[in-house]
Amino acid sequence: MHDEELALQAVSDAQRILEEYLKPQPRNNERAILDQLVEVLERPDLIVAVGRMHSR
Repeated sequence: MHDEELALQAVSDAQRILEEYLKPQPRNNERAILDQLVEVLERPDLIVAVGRMHSR
């Protein structure tokens, strides 16, 4: 997968997680949401891809 595709997939995944969080419902899962976002945004392949994109 190309760097741009990895970044777009991560943004899409993060948006999906946030959309779920923003639905009207009791807010007792903030830590789980944060953990999911960290899992998506701190993937080693994504970090490397974003670094390469910044270098261009």
